[in-house]
Amino acid sequence: MREDVVFTWLSPTQIAEQLAERGTPISRPSVEVLLDSLGYRRRQAQKTVAMGAFPDRDEQFLNIAVLKEQYLAAGQPVISMDTKKKEYLGNFYRPGHLWTSGVIGTLDHDFHRGGYGNQVIPHGLYDVGRNVGHINLGISHDTSEFACDSLYLWWQQHGRKAYPQAESLLLLCDAGGSNNYRHYIFKQDLQLLVNKLEIAIQVAHYPPYCSKYNPIERRLFCHVTRACRGVIFHTLDVVRKFVAKASTRTGLKVTVDTLTKLYETKRKATAEFLSSLPVIFTETLPALNYVLVPQHS
Repeated sequence: MREDVVFTWLSPTQIAEQLAERGTPISRPSVEVLLDSLGYRRRQAQKTVAMGAFPDRDEQFLNIAVLKEQYLAAGQPVISMDTKKKEYLGNFYRPGHLWTSGVIGTLDHDFHRGGYGNQVIPHGLYDVGRNVGHINLGISHDTSEFACDSLYLWWQQHGRKAYPQAESLLLLCDAGGSNNYRHYIFKQDLQLLVNKLEIAIQVAHYPPYCSKYNPIERRLFCHVTRACRGVIFHTLDVVRKFVAKASTRTGLKVTVDTLTKLYETKRKATAEFLSSLPVIFTETLPALNYVLVPQHS
């Protein structure tokens, strides 16, 4: 009954037993009623406490909302991009239940040396306007070059057909990872991509500590997780098969491809790129918002 106590690890049955030992017999259902009247519920911990704060958080969210509205109204692509948690191929346990006729046996320890030596890096692209997702499965490293190659592959196979008249693409991404807003190597690789696509790309980063608001998290990744729940990723084909099954009643469709290229880590932007710096930084929060247009040599 102390005000500073916000949870208990005792079950209703254990509470009833301890009360009985103290001379107050009570049934388990009565304990549940009392707990409910005191505001105690069975709850799961939620990731709601931010690890930090960003001073211009609200201004950037408003800016992103305006950009999305403008692009969607003009029929231009709005793409949310992010990398999902990597998975290791092998007979490893994964949480979730499946309908089976017998026990599914997996290794009792998740040591990666017990697997097949490969990791799968799912890089996702979510088309906000069309409610269509695409996952490229990489087997190397999550680098800026990998992210840009993933976007290029999506554009060649899906984006170009869906937006034949596209003049610009709005790219929504987090502030860190392979598309870190502080790293010029991402901007350099993105400029090379823009030159190949021959359309401009406007980038808007979600503020630091706000990655969960990126549309791809709640519109695509959560459904991919659900589709793969309990599945043992023995091979890359198994991953492809079950990721492609992700869908919703509101019409979400998901396509899957693979990128088998090996990517170099710890790359730095070249002195030539830094000296010319063709990136156009916007007046509104330029660190998080910028435009890249095709450069012809």
